[in-house]
Amino acid sequence: MKKILVSTALLAGVLAYAGGFRVSLQGVKQLAMAHTSAHAEDASVAFFNPAGMSFIPSKLSIVAGGFGASNKVTFQNLNTLQSTETDNPLGTPIYAAVTYKPIENLSVGFSFSTPFGSTIQWPEDWEGRELVQKMELKSFYFQPMVSVKLAPWVAFGASYIYAKGKVDWDKAVTQFGGELNINDEKASGHGYGFGFYFRPDPKLDVSIAYRSPIDMKAKNGTATFRFPSQSIYPLLGLNPATGQDKFSATLPLVEEYTVGLTYKVTPKWQISADFNYHGWERYSKLVLDFENAPVGNQADPTVLVNPKNFRNSKTFRLGTQYAFSNMIYGRLGAYYDESPYSDENFIPETPSFNTYVITGGVGFKLKQFGIDLAGGYAMPQYRDVNNANIGLYGQAKAKAFYFGLGLSYNPF
Repeated sequence: MKKILVSTALLAGVLAYAGGFRVSLQGVKQLAMAHTSAHAEDASVAFFNPAGMSFIPSKLSIVAGGFGASNKVTFQNLNTLQSTETDNPLGTPIYAAVTYKPIENLSVGFSFSTPFGSTIQWPEDWEGRELVQKMELKSFYFQPMVSVKLAPWVAFGASYIYAKGKVDWDKAVTQFGGELNINDEKASGHGYGFGFYFRPDPKLDVSIAYRSPIDMKAKNGTATFRFPSQSIYPLLGLNPATGQDKFSATLPLVEEYTVGLTYKVTPKWQISADFNYHGWERYSKLVLDFENAPVGNQADPTVLVNPKNFRNSKTFRLGTQYAFSNMIYGRLGAYYDESPYSDENFIPETPSFNTYVITGGVGFKLKQFGIDLAGGYAMPQYRDVNNANIGLYGQAKAKAFYFGLGLSYNPF
């Protein structure tokens, strides 16, 4: 069997909380300030930049949190004026991290997060049913990491990333009046991250970080065809009893570059800004290679190829925090996130929009304990869909909001 390249359309969630399929919900406090990264108050900095662990004031720090993400996507055919809306369940990204400083200039930590994942569900009989009816993704990042303080004002950190994933994708096969389910629950991959964290002045923090792409390898995926008559299965080389075929795949996840800074204007007021660059050009096409099923063209009947034509994208973030007292903190933020593809390449299995987002939240410190609340409201810009490759034309709109609760513990 050929090596398979499968675009992360197989790994995609619904309306991207960041451009493409990246879910930017890895810290509740960070989300309240537009998901900015240069915050080294506790272990939540670990996912964003492992070098930041060296500047956490507590020797031991533990954080955990979760989010609810609600979103809807609407597609309207401008010729028939027929409108279709997704019915997506509430997404629930989570994260946790712990850091420890065994000696003065060395910190170690571990981060768990879900940076890719969600579910999109279109009506079973909608006009794009041959592309997608339902797609569910679950992905998990496990990151052990270390940070070394090179000088009182600078640290270097690095992490190893082990990723696990699951994909469950339903689509129609209208030629035979059937359906196809593509499923793999054991995809895995490896990557790394590293960064520098600077504090040249007590008022200024600067974070520079890189997270590598990850090739998620699905070695024994299952494709299940369902047709009204089982007599079709042998004609397609499928298991006559189950209608199943096998596939294997390499599922690439995106790399990310981040530059962030936080400036303390006064002892109570700070401003943060981030710039993210996402390497989406890796996703130029979607290729599925089945073991037997003749779903492709005559030259290569078991290979199904769909162009994607993704491009690199950017995100700009600005956030602020004000300390009303030593116990209560107010936070606000806003960011702009680019979609990684044009209107001519819009795809309903991973709908993405140029999006403006406003965020806010509050934080409470109770001695060693911290509680953070945050929310965000997304304002995706509508798209004039004109994808000739898949025959999809119309207008796409979306709306989304999310909220989060985070806990922290810094005993000493």
